[in-house]
Amino acid sequence: MTEKTLKQDEIDALFEAARSTTPDAAQSEVRLKVLPYSFASAGQISNEQLRAISMLNDLFARNLTHNLAAWLRTRFQVNLVSAEQIQFNEFLLRIPEISYVASVRLEPLGAAAVLQLDLGLAPPIIDLLLGGDGKDGPLREVTDIEESILASVVEVVCRELTVAWQPVGLSFNFERRQMQTQVGRIISVTEKTLCLSFEIRMPHSSGLLNLAFPAVVANTILRRLTTDWGRRRRHTGEARAHMEAAARRIRFGCSLQLPSVSLAASALEKLEPGHLLRLNVGAGALSEWRVGGQPLSLARAMRRGVHRAASIERGLPATESRP
Repeated sequence: MTEKTLKQDEIDALFEAARSTTPDAAQSEVRLKVLPYSFASAGQISNEQLRAISMLNDLFARNLTHNLAAWLRTRFQVNLVSAEQIQFNEFLLRIPEISYVASVRLEPLGAAAVLQLDLGLAPPIIDLLLGGDGKDGPLREVTDIEESILASVVEVVCRELTVAWQPVGLSFNFERRQMQTQVGRIISVTEKTLCLSFEIRMPHSSGLLNLAFPAVVANTILRRLTTDWGRRRRHTGEARAHMEAAARRIRFGCSLQLPSVSLAASALEKLEPGHLLRLNVGAGALSEWRVGGQPLSLARAMRRGVHRAASIERGLPATESRP
């Protein structure tokens, strides 16, 4: 083994390197950058929470589209336009001078939200509910009778919001219409709000439905929402297996139903206990086996011991099995 001898310049270089990496020098090089904290960012809703909110309200928009279209008996389309966090005074500036504004109670939080509907949608909705064909009308304030009709529409909106926000346990309860001068008292004008904006399209009109509620109050619920959302994504296979196992334990009512026949009213009028009623159905005719009211297959009535039974002959095509 050979012994290495260092020269003087090599020894000086080692000492110089040791001095440059002392704790004081290392601390002087690694300094944290201090930034001023903005209290205005407190309660800020994260991008992940906004994505979860958008998914919930896409569901609300689809449900409201189907239910109000069926109720009004016309084409009715609702789309989520935006979900953003703004101060309440900015939300107030967006409310048109002639508009329908209502307060909504958020339970179980006991907080208040604001719902705003463009009054340009009122004439066709009211006309449809009164038996008309949904013609557009001039923009004006509604009468007391028209206001009560719009209140029933807002109640439907709140019900669909409750259904959509069921995963976070939030309930929307319509309170009453508010005057424009009183809206600023519902939520502090400097408070941050979560603003949801929906576009409503009808054959002869279109407008916006806006909803604002305090983001600080909603943050607790939104954190739970994003946590549950992530858990569902991680355990999709486990959740599906659990649902399938639970579905296999569901019990459905079954029946064996003869083909429909026509009977004379006189035959029913003279019907008494003990009479034989001819159904004009051949003895070899197959019956429909129905499960939960849905026809699944054709079967023949049988007996197995002391019990009634059905012998499955053939399945029904998908078009025949529809009610």
